[in-house]
Amino acid sequence: MSVLQLDAARLAVHRRRKRVNAIALALSLAAMAFGVFWLLWILFETVRLGLGGMALSLFTEMTPAPMAETGGLANAIFGSLVMVTLATLLGTPIGILAGIYLAEYGQRGWLGHVTRFINDILLSAPSIVVGLFVYAVVVAPMKGFSGLAGVLALALIVIPVVIRTTENMLMLIPNALREAAYALGTPKWKVVSFITLKAARAGVVTGVLLALARIAGETAPLLFTALSNQFWTASLTEPMASLPVTIFKFAMSPYENWQKLAWAAVFLITIGVLLLNIVARTLFRNKS
Repeated sequence: MSVLQLDAARLAVHRRRKRVNAIALALSLAAMAFGVFWLLWILFETVRLGLGGMALSLFTEMTPAPMAETGGLANAIFGSLVMVTLATLLGTPIGILAGIYLAEYGQRGWLGHVTRFINDILLSAPSIVVGLFVYAVVVAPMKGFSGLAGVLALALIVIPVVIRTTENMLMLIPNALREAAYALGTPKWKVVSFITLKAARAGVVTGVLLALARIAGETAPLLFTALSNQFWTASLTEPMASLPVTIFKFAMSPYENWQKLAWAAVFLITIGVLLLNIVARTLFRNKS
């Protein structure tokens, strides 16, 4: 084969690769535009309809009766804050410790394989199944719905998300970093605590935020556990109101005041999760 033929073959391959690259890039941009379009539309509708229900009474009054002239979401806001906060505080340490075990100690043992398999099942399980499980083991024996049951259900959703992200982030840390620490005589627990976990803290924080954002809008588990409460309550042994359940009830109602409150609750959840992500990432960036 002559030099000219070789150059022609290379040019043909180059042109074919450019065409394939252009097609792949166009499809990728189209997929991104498709997703961004729906996201912006959802955000626009949330802001447009949510701002219409915003008022001071939203934070000072209880959920109203149908056709009532005044009312708010004070009890639902408080209930969501309590249950989401306690579930995150309960599930995050368990998830991080389990993720550390899977990444640093349980890569080859049978216990690690079993734990990873169970965690995969929990990740893919519908949240309503978690709610039914907590209903069977907590609500039914206690013979009553409670905020505590809601906390447990949400914590069971937090744990597998934090486990998976913690394990994946720790697995991305180069082994050379661990070996360098071992060469200096550093114990394994110090290597995990002060080197690998510190290096992976951005990913771990992201996993916690993802878990928090997921449970902030969960409705099905709370329907079977915390149920709801039209009045203010700080007791975890009683039914407790929450924003997702309130949205579920009010958005499907024929009453205009309830629908406005439902959209206001959607707006509050969206803005709350967004602000939490921004603040957490800003604080982390300043410390790094």
